[in-house]
Amino acid sequence: MTQATSKPITLEEFLQQPETKPPQEYIEGKIIQKPVPQGKHSIIQGELLSVINQTIKPKSFGRAFPELRWTFGNRSIVPDLVVFTLDRIPRDENGEVSNTFKIAPNWTIEILSPNQNQTQVTKNILHCLQHGTEIGWLIDPSEKTIFVYRPRQEIAVFDQPEMILPPPEFAKELHLTVSDLFGWLLE
Repeated sequence: MTQATSKPITLEEFLQQPETKPPQEYIEGKIIQKPVPQGKHSIIQGELLSVINQTIKPKSFGRAFPELRWTFGNRSIVPDLVVFTLDRIPRDENGEVSNTFKIAPNWTIEILSPNQNQTQVTKNILHCLQHGTEIGWLIDPSEKTIFVYRPRQEIAVFDQPEMILPPPEFAKELHLTVSDLFGWLLE
């Protein structure tokens, strides 16, 4: 859903507004309200966050973040999950993780919610790829399908239970099948 505004708003003005729940995104001058996550979305997001972090954090390869806002290229978006390699996680003056992320993640993951605009979510993934993201996943729980996007490559479709989902190179130890991912919905 796009929020109607009486006058155009700049990215800087948008970033001065208080955060909302669910979050709003700023995309090329428009404010778009993200849908409230529902059951299937929440299960997949939580389990995937845990599995990714259990795979990459112990070896200091990186970290997955849920619902993290990042801003670049005239957009300020909040993907369902983003993953950064350890060396790319922005840090503040104390060496702690920064509150502000202004670079594209290594990996972006979106999970479609009912009535969510798949075109807009796909555009966000493509925007990430144009700004340095290595791989994007679009998970569609209703179709039991995962679309995998990589820069300058054809979109790969994973819809058979035994198919192994391709992670980025730094997370190559992650072995997750389509059946594993959608099996979480039965637990």
